[in-house]
Amino acid sequence: MVGRPGDILHMTRALALAARGRGRTSPNPMVGAVVVDDEGVVVGRGAHEFAGGPHAEIHALADAGSRARGATLYCTLEPCSHTGRTGPCAPRVVESRVRRVVICTEDPNPRVAGRGIEHLRANGIDVTVGVLADEAEELNHSFFSRMRLGRPLITLKAALSLDARVAKARGVRTAMTGPAANRHIHRERAEIDAIGIGSGTLLVDDPILTARGAYRYRPMTRVVFDRRLRTPLTARLLSTLSAGPVIIMSTADAMERAEEHARALEARGAVVESLPASNSSTFLEGAVRRLSSCECNSLLVEGGPALHTALWNAGLVDRIELFVTPHVFGPEAPAWDAVPLGAVANLKNRSAQPLGDDVVIQGYVHRAD
Repeated sequence: MVGRPGDILHMTRALALAARGRGRTSPNPMVGAVVVDDEGVVVGRGAHEFAGGPHAEIHALADAGSRARGATLYCTLEPCSHTGRTGPCAPRVVESRVRRVVICTEDPNPRVAGRGIEHLRANGIDVTVGVLADEAEELNHSFFSRMRLGRPLITLKAALSLDARVAKARGVRTAMTGPAANRHIHRERAEIDAIGIGSGTLLVDDPILTARGAYRYRPMTRVVFDRRLRTPLTARLLSTLSAGPVIIMSTADAMERAEEHARALEARGAVVESLPASNSSTFLEGAVRRLSSCECNSLLVEGGPALHTALWNAGLVDRIELFVTPHVFGPEAPAWDAVPLGAVANLKNRSAQPLGDDVVIQGYVHRAD
């Protein structure tokens, strides 16, 4: 076991504090911190509450005050050693005179990447790394994905009938999930950074892609993958810019052919991105990396099957979320076959949860490590 007796208990408390930042801290990670004196008494608690605000260690040390001297600081992520939106935390930890620091995992941000730990050790602090590391990475899987892979964590979401169909008929908008599943979907929308659809889904469903019935703290980016620049000026998305930006991922060829339409979309408030598109994989890789450069940690792709298939074939899928509903539409209805059934059966950390008459099955394709 990494660490000493009591480390797991206190780090569990720190992780619970970190989770309070869910949906609020991006593009930063969720981080929690606890200060514990030599008698095992918690004398300071803190969490990173929002990007640009004080980090968890600063809150916890301020809460502890003079009692931090000679104590142990438990932190779910390595204290930062660089100046970003706030000043570096590692020097503040040294100034507090804590005797020991216990950390779940190193910060994968190249600007930190062990330098905070080095600073603490160079100043005589006993540092232990690796306590509940898996749990900490799970909590911040999307942040780790962007830091390590250079793109957001990508989740494919689909609602399916019992016979694996996505609609009653091709081109027909079909409501499938019930009230309980819809509440789950909108709570998830309240937390993620970006939601994406293909141009086919936009033309058929004309969705607004907002979080309804669940409070969202930050604007949400809506992304349309539209290689042919088919997004109409009447799309309802363009009337919801107060909820967050709308980015249309298109190609240089399409924008050259339809330059006037591209300018008209921009006049409606959309951001139209021109990407290389020698093939589908090149286009998608460029699009998700462009989102990463905008500090987008997580992307939920809600449709449709063609976009899901292209992302899967490009190796850009990290997580799958399937809502299985009690409907049966028959063999003539459009099928969802974007992902091989064997891959769904072999998802890591796979779970199934009933939501009213529906069931959500979710799990990871791979880790960002």
